[in-house]
Amino acid sequence: MLKWTAILVAAMLCASMLGCNTTPTQEGAIGGAAVGAGAGAIIGHQSGKAGEGALIGAGVGALGGALIGDQVDEKKNP
Repeated sequence: MLKWTAILVAAMLCASMLGCNTTPTQEGAIGGAAVGAGAGAIIGHQSGKAGEGALIGAGVGALGGALIGDQVDEKKNP
């Protein structure tokens, strides 16, 4: 149940940010969190801890996405 709750919360956060005026850094963080949560849930499912995998994946994905988005933002606005 925790797995689905974590996935639902991540999806709701992503959906709520789509209509906002966001920077490339924020967009990268949101997209990275969504992809990371999905990948983490799949990988975590193999060890029986899909919820923990989703949370860890979301954190790592958000960090990676934010870093990439920041680089994009710097190229657009030197």
